[in-house]
Amino acid sequence: MSLEDAEDLVLHMILSKVGPENTARVACVSKRLQVSASEESLWSIFCSLDLNISTPLHDYIPMEILSFLQEATLRKGVTEDDLEELETALNVQLPLTTRLLYRFVDGQELSSSSSSAGVDEGPLGLIGGYSAYWHKVNVYLLPLKEVVRQTIDIMAGDHNTISKNIVVVAVSAAPSSKKMFFLDCTNGQLYTENTSSHQMLPCVPESLVCINGDQQQDAMLLWLEEHGRRLQTGATKVREQDNIKSISLFPEIPPLCSIFVTNGVQVRASSVFMPEVSNHLDNPPVYSYACSIRMSLMPNFNRRHRSSWQMYSRHWVVRADDAVIGDVDGEVVLLKNPLLQAKEEEFVYRCISQFPTSNLSVEGSFTFVPGSLQDPKEPQFEVNVAEFPVKLPDYIF
Repeated sequence: MSLEDAEDLVLHMILSKVGPENTARVACVSKRLQVSASEESLWSIFCSLDLNISTPLHDYIPMEILSFLQEATLRKGVTEDDLEELETALNVQLPLTTRLLYRFVDGQELSSSSSSAGVDEGPLGLIGGYSAYWHKVNVYLLPLKEVVRQTIDIMAGDHNTISKNIVVVAVSAAPSSKKMFFLDCTNGQLYTENTSSHQMLPCVPESLVCINGDQQQDAMLLWLEEHGRRLQTGATKVREQDNIKSISLFPEIPPLCSIFVTNGVQVRASSVFMPEVSNHLDNPPVYSYACSIRMSLMPNFNRRHRSSWQMYSRHWVVRADDAVIGDVDGEVVLLKNPLLQAKEEEFVYRCISQFPTSNLSVEGSFTFVPGSLQDPKEPQFEVNVAEFPVKLPDYIF
């Protein structure tokens, strides 16, 4: 006799013995077992044994949890009528996979204060971003109503390089750094642009976007899948800056991130391509990158009773095709030379660099003074930055 043929009382006795985790697994086997595994009397036993709860709790939600829930931005999926309304308004036909995506999730909720700019400047963008100096990017997925509004605004402006069959699907519209992503409904490719010349760059490898094949590939879906894969594997992560968490697009693991330890200091270095301030059609071309150098003290580092080490100078060597095209050596060009402090988990140094080619590597070093520049305690020492890639990526986020 199979488990599904057992009487209700027998099932109840069996499930009460196997525990809540296995009972949840049983509920996935069939509708018959799902009913038996969902009985309130059964789960009241589990709550009593595992959580010491014998009566239902009130619906009070702590303020810290409530405030977090209020920040959730993903919107409920749209209807077919909503999609048809968009297609009529913009005179386009969305790829099938894009339609399915919006049936599940209608982008992200935008704050009321951002109605004129397009999105909030906050860090809650699902695609994430990067920052260096004044330049801050955090990319949101747009809901359908914003897709329509922003696409109409784009078409009304001076964007003569953009196809008539595009829709705007994601943006970062901070005053200092506007960045947009466009889905071409004809060929299925996803693009981003240089904000000054409006030159378009594909965000997904062309070889993966099948235009004439039997099965249409939607670059937006491939783009989101790759973004999810990187987060899942730890290639990119949620990072915290000034007590604010956001998704950082700076690679965290090799081969796109170099990791090296010298003199008890670990240095991780990586870069992000910045299409919004690049222009590959200039003469010479301009490829812009944000570079992130993260430094932290190793647990066994001999601190010599010092609490801080001040950065004094840096040395960069830039290579293209194994040939040195740049060698920069000198004091750190900042208003205030940064301090590496023992109490900090990681010190982050960011910069923006522009190059005439898209396939490079960078390595170098920083020189630190124990104590401070005004009050040095010991001789200065050098911390190496291992070679890391600075190149045009396969996927652009």
